[in-house]
Amino acid sequence: MSRTTRTAVARTAERAIRYGLVAVFGEGFRRRNPGAIVNAVVALAATFFPSAVERWYGVEFRPWQRVYAGIAMLAHAIGMLGPYDDTWWWDHVTHTLSTTILAGFVHAAADRRGRDPAPRVLAVVVFAGLLWELLEYAIHAVSRRLGIEPILVTYSRKDTLLDLVFNMVGALLVLAFGDRLLGNFTRHGE
Repeated sequence: MSRTTRTAVARTAERAIRYGLVAVFGEGFRRRNPGAIVNAVVALAATFFPSAVERWYGVEFRPWQRVYAGIAMLAHAIGMLGPYDDTWWWDHVTHTLSTTILAGFVHAAADRRGRDPAPRVLAVVVFAGLLWELLEYAIHAVSRRLGIEPILVTYSRKDTLLDLVFNMVGALLVLAFGDRLLGNFTRHGE
């Protein structure tokens, strides 16, 4: 498949992902589910982030990288419509996907600066994971106190621990495969 064809396929997939996020927004609105609505809006905005990064930093995403980031956003938004509650593994997958994006960004930034990515990836993933879990807890507690439906939900201590474990899985995947899969962002390139 030529590069032009791959790019065209990826652009079509990106549009489909955005339509999917609009559908999640609509379904969230229909169900009066503020979590789905807010997450769909944030995820939709995030699908435009790769284009902004390309302009700001003079890098170019590979077509599959754009689609991968969009799928992570879509999976999280869809989860707010029920899979987080109904499908035991959904949260694990979304934490792993989201963490690979964050860890990939940190990996590439560290490499571009001539630094060893490993300690930075691990430190940022641990810090961001803990911060995220505290944010989830705070939003849930405030929402409960105000009597409104939370936009983020905490389930249990076990769920929080598993979230942190799957964040580490995402970080380790980036450490194992980042040099090869993120070469277009590093100073060494391909």
